[in-house]
Amino acid sequence: MFENALTIRNVSYGKKITLKAFVSTCIIALAVALPQVVHMAMGQPGGVKWLPMYLPVLIGGCLMGVKWGSVIGVLSPLVSFFITSAMGNPMPMAARLPFMMLELTVFAIVSGLFTKKISENGAWAFAAVILAQICGRGIFLGAAALTESFTPFTAKMIWGQIQTGFTGLALQAVLAPVIIIVTRKLLIKEDQND
Repeated sequence: MFENALTIRNVSYGKKITLKAFVSTCIIALAVALPQVVHMAMGQPGGVKWLPMYLPVLIGGCLMGVKWGSVIGVLSPLVSFFITSAMGNPMPMAARLPFMMLELTVFAIVSGLFTKKISENGAWAFAAVILAQICGRGIFLGAAALTESFTPFTAKMIWGQIQTGFTGLALQAVLAPVIIIVTRKLLIKEDQND
């Protein structure tokens, strides 16, 4: 969607790359900061229930597309891990990091596949977010099942966390598309027929 808005405005290739890098960096920063706020307010259970890093990644996928969204999905938990490790409290924990990187990359790829559709009609953001959530959580569950013999995660444990996080997913299934629809209206000039 962001690419389409820049193309409509005849932004040069070099400037597009700069703007995409800037927006992606801002989304990653939000994905790092938002969990910190939730954890300060509600502790670790708040993070498991509300899944605060997921919201910026879902928005990033819808807004930036598959390629840039993938970068956001991979880097958000990785940057968070390095910053919070330096502060003495790594989030996510090292054992969970590869799983979160995989899950959030899937979130971004799936939601990013809808970018062109969202540019045409913002309501597609609802399908993009919900499908991304299902696929991402499914990948996490599947990865835990495949690796439970040598990681601290079991499919049963992850399924319990998925159930706990349903509240956050449900909120994000509404909030993320609304943010995307508002952003779309700001970025893309609407025809009078829209």
